[in-house]
Parts: sequence; structure tokens; C-alpha cells
Amino acid sequence: MDLSIYDNSDFDRGAPRWKEAAWTLVRFLFFQSAFPWPSPLRCALLRVFGAKIGRGVVIRANVNISFPWRLTTDDHVWIGEDVGILTLAPVTIESNVCISQRAYLCTGSHDFRREDFKLQVAPITVREGSWIAAACFIAPGVEIGAGAIVSAGSVVFTNVAPKAFVRGNPAAVVSEMRKNEVEGEKPATPNESRVAEKFREI
Repeated sequence: MDLSIYDNSDFDRGAPRWKEAAWTLVRFLFFQSAFPWPSPLRCALLRVFGAKIGRGVVIRANVNISFPWRLTTDDHVWIGEDVGILTLAPVTIESNVCISQRAYLCTGSHDFRREDFKLQVAPITVREGSWIAAACFIAPGVEIGAGAIVSAGSVVFTNVAPKAFVRGNPAAVVSEMRKNEVEGEKPATPNESRVAEKFREI
């Protein structure tokens, strides 16, 4: 490849440059910061910049969202510390989804077969009731099915079926969860309850 001929001038950034510059400042002050700004404030700021954010969304410290005008979340979504959401294309997160610490949702890549290293983008969708565990990588164009679990550190390049439990690099199906586990009928262990309660703190 020859990076001297790289050209992404045809990429639609989705907003004027002044808006992107303003968001860069807000992101630095309120999102990519260890200060515990309350989640309602962060959600309100995202809405100001064009994101569609549902009720009860929790956003922890050091979260990096590139273009908020391409982000949609439904209700009761948890986004953990150090999560990266690269919204070169739309990212849709449905209700009751947990995205744990250091996970990265990446909607952009490059065509290494082309001499000009052409930028490629594709949307990501995370369906209702799924969990993307810590330090996962979700590639462009992936859909995580409803009720699925992506185990910690997994790298996902293909769609994950509903209720599937996947793990590894590349992620592969380990098992399918039983109906009562997906619907929450199985009682949480004391440790799971403590972790969930800690995450809810703002």
C-alpha cells in the first residue's frame, strides 16, 4: 500500500466541522475524563449533539464516542469505563444492553487489498438484552443478537445469533443459553449482585 495517495475526502462525517470541533471539546471535558460526571448530564450532552438516547442510560468515565450524531441507544443501557464507540457509521444499541469496560465497537476499517488503503465503514447493531463483556472488539457490520453474551476479550467479525454465548479470537459459539437464563429467572449469585449494584452507582 501507498499511504501517500490515501484520500478519504468522500467520507461523510455527518456534521459540519464546527460541530465536530465543539464535540471534541465537550468529549474531552465530560466523557474522556476520570471525573465522575453524572450519567444524566452525559446523556443530555449527547442529545444536544444529535444522539438518540433512551431512559436510564448509564455512561461511566473515559468513554470515547467519536460522532454522537450517529449513536442511538434505547432504555437502560450500561456503558462501562474506557469503552470506545467509533461511530464512522451508525451504532444502534437496544434496551437492557451492558457494554463492559474497555470494549471497542469499531465501525471503520481499511481495504488492505487496495494501494490507496481505502476507508471502509459499516454499522453495528447490538440487540436487546445482550452483554458485551470487558475488552471485546466488535468489527464493522456486526450484529449482536438479542440475549447474546460475548465473553471477555473476544474478537467478533461475524454476526452473533440471538441467545448465543461466544468466546475467543475469532469469537466462536460456546453454547446457547437456556430460556430461563436469558429471561433472568436464574437468580444472580451474591457476587453478581454486588457487581451490578456497583455499576449502577453514578
